[in-house]
Amino acid sequence: MTAHTAAAARARTGGPKTDGPKILEHVMGWTLVVVVAMLVVRLGLL
Repeated sequence: MTAHTAAAARARTGGPKTDGPKILEHVMGWTLVVVVAMLVVRLGLL
């Protein structure tokens, strides 16, 4: 088995090339920031 076939036989783990749209990732990140901020304010931790 050569190095090329060994690399091709490995399972994909979801690297940068298989990510979805960048805008969706950006929106979800900011949504998480807003939710955490609301939780912190709601619990009186700020």
